[in-house]
Amino acid sequence: MEYRTGIGNDLHRLSASRALILGGIVIPAEKGCVGHSDGDALIHAVCDSILGALALKDIGNHFPDNDPKYKDVSSTILLSSVVEMMEQRGYHVVNIDTTVIIQAPKLAPYIDIIRDNLAALLHTNNSNVSVKAKTNEGLGYIGEGNAVAAYCTVLISRD
Repeated sequence: MEYRTGIGNDLHRLSASRALILGGIVIPAEKGCVGHSDGDALIHAVCDSILGALALKDIGNHFPDNDPKYKDVSSTILLSSVVEMMEQRGYHVVNIDTTVIIQAPKLAPYIDIIRDNLAALLHTNNSNVSVKAKTNEGLGYIGEGNAVAAYCTVLISRD
């Protein structure tokens, strides 16, 4: 077996003019992520972790924010493309561990839904997907409710 690890992170400003989408799920909130795509910071971090494990640069290299075909695109489409790249190379996800840092809303009611959705997108069991949510204790741009950050580590393998 060959194993590889990757780390991904993303940060997006929040705006009242956008929907909050995390892990491909629309979360009821006063503010959502600003981005060229749908701004799903969690999926972007997952994409970067897999691309990193594969040594294939980063999400911006594959889906540039100056390309109009990615304007407002669902990040689930981007992740599906990254999973296809991974599977074409013979790899599969062993597990991922993610953390979302957002002041509001509380994500606890949505964690299992996000886990299930990510597991489906990654072609793995939800027991291989960890999603945690934290606040920034009112500190900084995130703590003031103006941004969201997401982090992901992934372990992939091939036989």
